[in-house]
Amino acid sequence: MSKLALTLVIIGALNWLLVGLLQYDLVAALFGGSSSLLSRLIYTLVGIAGIYSITFLFNERRV
Repeated sequence: MSKLALTLVIIGALNWLLVGLLQYDLVAALFGGSSSLLSRLIYTLVGIAGIYSITFLFNERRV
């Protein structure tokens, strides 16, 4: 679950990088616009993954 969440967060970060630098939303371009159902689903999954990833800040791993 953690690797999936991290993968989605990285995808979201790369998408925002493209938006910030080039004003190009890759998710919207691939899935039919920012208001299409599939794009909204991906945005939602990335957001949930981001919220889940907050737990990484408080999870202390001891080696």
